[in-house]
Amino acid sequence: MTGTTTLTEALTALAAATAHPPSPAEPPCPHARDTLHLLADRPDGTVVRHGPLVTKAHAPDTDPAALDLRIAVAAHPLLDGILLPPLPLPTAPARSHGRPLSAWPYGTPVDPEDPDAAPWEEAATLLARLHRTDPAGLPGPLAPMRGPAKAARAVARMRATRPHPTVLAAWHDLPAWARDEAPAPRRTLCHGDLHLGQLVRHPAPGGPWHLIDIDDLGLGDPTWDLARPAAWYAAGLLSPDIWQRFLDAYRTAGGPAVPPEGDPWPQLDVAARALTVQTAALALAKATTEGRPLDEVEELMLDSCGRIAALRPAPDAVPPP
Repeated sequence: MTGTTTLTEALTALAAATAHPPSPAEPPCPHARDTLHLLADRPDGTVVRHGPLVTKAHAPDTDPAALDLRIAVAAHPLLDGILLPPLPLPTAPARSHGRPLSAWPYGTPVDPEDPDAAPWEEAATLLARLHRTDPAGLPGPLAPMRGPAKAARAVARMRATRPHPTVLAAWHDLPAWARDEAPAPRRTLCHGDLHLGQLVRHPAPGGPWHLIDIDDLGLGDPTWDLARPAAWYAAGLLSPDIWQRFLDAYRTAGGPAVPPEGDPWPQLDVAARALTVQTAALALAKATTEGRPLDEVEELMLDSCGRIAALRPAPDAVPPP
């Protein structure tokens, strides 16, 4: 790539070459701009769709060796039907603007306009299968799951823009592992950043659901992958019916994060509180940077931090909402 090639152009060219690798006597395929769809453009990831393929530029601070290992895990037969498998790149290593690149088949995402059709049970089942996968059978050694590190980064970003005493109090009340200051108490294979945007149907459009985005994949406490829906439920953003469906599907599939029956909150408490703090911290930082007030959902997460800071529950107990 030349110095004037944009990151999007590099991703488009990579997709074209992945789909149609040129022979040594042929020039690379043209960019085919008419098939280009920019799906995401954030500091932590730029994603371009090129027909049936997707290419991604990972964050500038990505460890290339750790990324390669995560991609190898996603391609491993033990993860077949759980993680979306990567596509082999026509050249290696693939980098542009100092950022490692990867290629994937396109999958149909969750429809945000049809919340009743959201695949909560499917997401829970995929998580349970992921958590039950023996890391000893995978390429490794895998790095720690990056969820707690992202939470710590969110709090640091808030400190630099708009320190909020309630959020900081809730943060400091968490155990060290949830603040990325100590190893997690359990070490199973985890996704690290589970939300509905991390699921796609493949083959598109009506294939089975797969988990995508392996940037935070690693070994850690499996409760972290259940923490976002748990935190939403505790904040009143997720209905009790949906939460129970999600939890029941996870338990039915043999997920190890919570016991097969009984109250799950003694296990989920820490991770749910950590995700609440992370969400509130990011909301405050973004709202401050954008010069706007918090929206209704962001206010609810901040209110949840207030309840956490006021109650200061023991690490092994939290009341249901």
